[in-house]
Amino acid sequence: MIKLKDYQKNAVENLHRKIESSLRASENEVVIFQAPTGSGKTVVVSELLKELVKNKSGHKELSFVWLSVRMLHEQSKEKLENYYEDDRLIKCSYFEDLEDRKIAENEILFINWHSINKKDINIFVRENEQDNNLSSIIKNTKADGREMVLVIDESHHTASSDKSKELIEVISPKLVLEVSATPHLTENVAEIEKVRLTDVKAEEMIKSEITVNPEFLNIKVGTKSSDEIVIEQALNKRTELAKMYKKEKDNVNPLLLIQLPDKKSNLISKKEDVIKILDKNGITEKNGKLAIWLSEDKSDTLQGIEQNDNQAEVLIFKQAIALGWDCPRASILAIFRESKSFTFTIQTIGRIMRMPELKYYTKTPELNQGYVFTNLSDIEITEDYAKDYLTVYESKRDNKIYKNISIPSVYLKRQRERTRLSGEFTKLFAQIAQTKKLKSKVTLKPSKLISPIISDGKIVDIDKSGEIEHKGKIKVALNEKELQEMFDKFIIRNCTPYAPADSSDRMKTALYQFFNKDFKLAKYDPKVQRLVLGQENAQIFVDTINLAKEKYKKEIVKKVNEKREVIETLKWEVPVVISYNSRYQKEERKLSAMKPFYTAKPSEPEKMFVELLEGSKKVKWWYKNGETEVKYFAVLREDNLAFYPDFIFQLKDGSIGIFDTKSGRTAETDEAAPRAEPLQKYIKKQNKKGKKLFGGIAIYVNGTWRYNDNSKYEYNPNDLSSWKILTL
Repeated sequence: MIKLKDYQKNAVENLHRKIESSLRASENEVVIFQAPTGSGKTVVVSELLKELVKNKSGHKELSFVWLSVRMLHEQSKEKLENYYEDDRLIKCSYFEDLEDRKIAENEILFINWHSINKKDINIFVRENEQDNNLSSIIKNTKADGREMVLVIDESHHTASSDKSKELIEVISPKLVLEVSATPHLTENVAEIEKVRLTDVKAEEMIKSEITVNPEFLNIKVGTKSSDEIVIEQALNKRTELAKMYKKEKDNVNPLLLIQLPDKKSNLISKKEDVIKILDKNGITEKNGKLAIWLSEDKSDTLQGIEQNDNQAEVLIFKQAIALGWDCPRASILAIFRESKSFTFTIQTIGRIMRMPELKYYTKTPELNQGYVFTNLSDIEITEDYAKDYLTVYESKRDNKIYKNISIPSVYLKRQRERTRLSGEFTKLFAQIAQTKKLKSKVTLKPSKLISPIISDGKIVDIDKSGEIEHKGKIKVALNEKELQEMFDKFIIRNCTPYAPADSSDRMKTALYQFFNKDFKLAKYDPKVQRLVLGQENAQIFVDTINLAKEKYKKEIVKKVNEKREVIETLKWEVPVVISYNSRYQKEERKLSAMKPFYTAKPSEPEKMFVELLEGSKKVKWWYKNGETEVKYFAVLREDNLAFYPDFIFQLKDGSIGIFDTKSGRTAETDEAAPRAEPLQKYIKKQNKKGKKLFGGIAIYVNGTWRYNDNSKYEYNPNDLSSWKILTL
């Protein structure tokens, strides 16, 4: 089972609440789930549907229709089947799998949008003799008293088309869940749940940014064609990244994607041209380094190309085929000029957004980026997510005015093993099971599991707590659904002190693997649940789980720092290169260490501080700091968080200023002191080592810049006598 990230768990919880509310509404409603490409939308929706069928809250039984573009309905069905493999709460079906021409309770019918939208093969909504079309299937399903939930996957391709609206009318679902990075439905929208790009990056799921044509200004063009330049630069970058993965000791072979123009008249000649250029660079189908994925040409080397260690280095493809294709090792995309104008969308760059190992690299941050190489003269970015993500501007450090400052900085890595069970728990459980000879203690024919139901209950006082008075209890054997619920509760109860939401899947896996290995039971066989919960066995499994948890705490948790892992850069410098997306604007700033200087929505104090630095005769250079990434400067706070001051600058006398600008209002918040005091501690420590640092929280009051460099931070707007005047 997949372990959900924090933002995914929040999305499931919020969507569940919003959808339950919509299902209870009198009208049919639309709920939108908006999340960036690469964030795991399918995983979130899979877990959401599971929660909906497990925890009904006043709504009817549910049947589902899942609509996807092109062949994505097959990918979605496969993903959901794998996701539901252990509990089998939900059945995944194609049209031909349905029984009695209806969608059963907790069953999902997967349909391909394009088979619906093509007039000649419109088998789903066309009337026929067998009365076996989508309209009649929906009618039969509703006649059984179930409500329809329609999931529109990757809706930006389909949801706004007239045919799609017509289809929604045919199904007339109680709820439409639109899932997309760029949703389009506007009618009857009751709720929107949005996952932010920053949250996905914080979990290191997707690349930190996408860079377009890096270092192209330094290329010696000569007699090369623009296609040659694009491909050769992309191959050079691929080689660089491959060396970096080896340095990191990760078995990842980065993949270069070459996208041919969609226009068919160009396709053959462009394909041949590209293959010739690749051949000159030692990349061929024969040596296994090239794979081709076109409707008319698919190479044998395509097999297993998604695997991180696959030997193929380059894949030639066409846009239409690769929609929704998932290959996390893809890091570089080459795109060629087309006769029509080309616009970047989140889908264009989505193919190189994923991190292959779901982690960022601190020593080689270039691996955290994706790269686009193109001979397009202009790039238009059409969607908000793409604007946030695609970096089209590049700023370089001006080494004519900048000299190395070599000051320490920190970067914090997340530590999750303290609060949740990792994959190591499964191994430790297997070890304990073997040493304690668990196999010999298991009773293979335990007592039948029953569910006692009270008989003739009576509530005498509605305000009095306690058990309901009753004459007795009847005993009923557990059905499969009740068995699953009982097993889930057993797992959750035994996860303590680890978070059940993050740990239960690991514990289930440990139990299933034990029975698979020692008793040859099939993976996820429901018999495992009856054996674990059986009266004769339950306690020995609880004991074994507890011993495994103790071993996990001793061998795994104790080795993990209580605080988040602090990665220290002993000699931090202003970054050599910083990339910016299209939301940033260029400004002429002669003393900025980064040229050109780019900015996006600076606060008023930040704007004023830049003017102060630019107008100073003492300042040699200044740098506007960023946040959250290893390349930016940070100081460790007392609460084990990182503090990123706004500005670093150097005076002509060699001293270095580190300042965080505030307005009067923000200077007195509870957040000011936890930043100001660690900064002063840092400055004093470095000055003892021979540095010349000064700085603190800075505010602009009555025409004067003042700053606080006291060990104990205090702000009183009526008494700023302890705040120094900043004269630059």
